[in-house]
Amino acid sequence: MDRIFVGGGGEAYGEAQELLLKYGNRHGLIAGATGTGKTVTLQILAEGFAAAGVPVFLSDVKGDLSGLAKSGSAESKLHEAFTSRAETIGLGERYSYEAFPVTFWDLFGEQGHPIRTTVAEMGPLLISRLLGLSEAQEGVVNVAFRVADEQGLPLLDLKDLQALLVWCGENADDLTLRYGNISKSSIGAIQRDLLVLENQGGDKLFGEPALELSDIIRSDVDGRGRVNILAADTLMSSPGLYATFLLWLLSELFEELPEIGNPDKPKLVFFFDEAHLLFDDAPKALVDKVEQVARLIRSKGVGVYFVTQNPDDIPEDILGQLGNRVQHALRAFTARDQKALSRAAETYRPNPTFEVETAIKEVGTGEAVTSFLEDKGVPGISQRTLIRPPSSQLGPITAEERAGVIAASPIAGKYEAVLDRESAFEMLKARAEAAAKAAEVLEAKEEEVAGREALEREFSKARRYDGTHYSRTSAPKPPKTSTRTRSTADQTITEQLGKMVMKELTGTTGKRIVRGILGGLFKAR
Repeated sequence: MDRIFVGGGGEAYGEAQELLLKYGNRHGLIAGATGTGKTVTLQILAEGFAAAGVPVFLSDVKGDLSGLAKSGSAESKLHEAFTSRAETIGLGERYSYEAFPVTFWDLFGEQGHPIRTTVAEMGPLLISRLLGLSEAQEGVVNVAFRVADEQGLPLLDLKDLQALLVWCGENADDLTLRYGNISKSSIGAIQRDLLVLENQGGDKLFGEPALELSDIIRSDVDGRGRVNILAADTLMSSPGLYATFLLWLLSELFEELPEIGNPDKPKLVFFFDEAHLLFDDAPKALVDKVEQVARLIRSKGVGVYFVTQNPDDIPEDILGQLGNRVQHALRAFTARDQKALSRAAETYRPNPTFEVETAIKEVGTGEAVTSFLEDKGVPGISQRTLIRPPSSQLGPITAEERAGVIAASPIAGKYEAVLDRESAFEMLKARAEAAAKAAEVLEAKEEEVAGREALEREFSKARRYDGTHYSRTSAPKPPKTSTRTRSTADQTITEQLGKMVMKELTGTTGKRIVRGILGGLFKAR
């Protein structure tokens, strides 16, 4: 199998449209207005790649794509429509129902295996994007990551980053001399953004065990590629988290996979649904990074397919790299829509039998204007195409069926238990406790010395007592007295001294002396 049948056929349509697997890593675009059939196109492409032994990663924004795990049925109300379309497009007896090997993932661990990364792996650029930080705040995050590297502080989860930022705030003066201004107001703003992210459930993304890429680049025992489905219906309530996570995953694939040139088929195909979220308000540095990844990751054998409502959502430099295209209907009700439609039509190779711009407006649900790379990587002539029906179930499976698929997964149990090993939070906490203990010991020694000096002063005063008053000058010689009188005087001195010492010990200073002498075991109350 060297190609994926996408659709075509019929009197009103052109020849069959097929995606050549050797160009599957040349990226692609699935575009069209809501309700025009983008999800079904995504589903049948995922089926085609999986059947050819290519693993797939996709996000399930509406929950519909879980049906890939279950075979379609002749008892379905769409059975007649599906079989009729299969006949129309020339699929005929080759069309059959089939389930595909699926692995479910979920950042929140509710509808699939938990999927995590570490703060360090995501890096300062994507963390800043995730939090929506200003340029100055992003600079603080970069300093924090540098400090973590220099001091051997692993950044695994959010509490590690929060603890490190607190440390940076406490040492802002020293860090400012080395790296530039580190304002406590910027650190406070970042901490607030981290709190918001945590309230959205974003803390569940960070931690260990972190995702191993080999677990999404798997084939089943029968040689079919596994379809990795990320549950994104809840995740979409935090679009920044959704887009940043998928971009991180794409970046990890780019950084870790080896160069393989131009393979006969992709090593992995990555579908980025709701792709406009990746570029909305994105800084130029981030857009440049996406462009770089899209341009170079194909040599790692990875194909990236952007799914969005309008091709205009994709920056022009990236759009130009998307060789395989399926354009569903666009609605042009406003002047802006008309311009977007015209720009979309201009990116297709013209067909002399129809106007591409008109066709994009007229195609119905389940139809599209398509163009796939042909031999030597040349874009094919645009064709009006009937998209083939899916072999797996159209629509979601039940919660019980999903639970069964998760339990039978080859990675069941691997990511469910959270691992909390020693990292920046624990290490900084230990440093703080050690510093506090050292300070306490030093304070105790100082207080012990001060206490001894106070006692010595009191004893010195007592030696100069003449029986009537203290003298700050030399004490006069006491008159001669009998042994009985001297004994009484000595007793009086002893009683007075004892009272003074007891008074001192029961006072604040005395309490410090006791604490110092006993090494802090018994603190004054």
